[in-house]
Amino acid sequence: MKIQERTGAGAGRSAAPAHSSVGDRLPTPPRERKPALAALAVLLILVGALGATMLVLQAGDRIEVIKVTEDIPAGEAVKDSDVTSVMVAADDSINYVEWSKLDTLKTLKAKSTIYADTVVMGQMFAEGESLPAGKAAVGVALKEGQYPSDIKAGDTVAVYNVDTSDAGSSDSDSSTSTSTSSGGLLVENAKVDTKAEKSDATVSTGNLALTLLVDQSDAAAVAKAAAAGAVAVVHVSGK
Repeated sequence: MKIQERTGAGAGRSAAPAHSSVGDRLPTPPRERKPALAALAVLLILVGALGATMLVLQAGDRIEVIKVTEDIPAGEAVKDSDVTSVMVAADDSINYVEWSKLDTLKTLKAKSTIYADTVVMGQMFAEGESLPAGKAAVGVALKEGQYPSDIKAGDTVAVYNVDTSDAGSSDSDSSTSTSTSSGGLLVENAKVDTKAEKSDATVSTGNLALTLLVDQSDAAAVAKAAAAGAVAVVHVSGK
């Protein structure tokens, strides 16, 4: 009797419907693949990487060229104090003058005025006569006080003979003295062609060496006064 009851109880339990421990899930739709968008993303990544590589390569391909630091008048050559070196991106379509060719550039003349902060191009200079027609170059050595402190190449100056050695002579002697020996204007408008560099010994002592461009007809008088150390120059406006 007891055995039957146990059996019946066990049978009852086994007959009960089993409950699932996991809830029912809704089916998920399959993911839609877009190969075109994936290919486009890969292409954009490659283009960006290529662009970055080109920028790095261009930044590293640079050359040292000449830049003007002072105005260069037409017909004049550059000096060491007129230029400096700068780095620019190499470009075969631009006729840069490389810094290594500075010595060659100094033998050429500017075709037109070249202003400060200009990077020099080869077409800005050419070979030519160093003197304009009808002009002569005269070298003068000036003592301190015989020239303006700010004088530079390209300035227009008036040239004077400041020889006063005849100031104390007798009336008879003074009556025969010439205008050049007693002082006076020699050239109304002369041009400063070159000025001695600051490193020169003449400048360190307060003296200054200039090369003046004057009319050929005035060259002899200026040279004579210069030989006597009697030349003074005054900065005037150019004409």
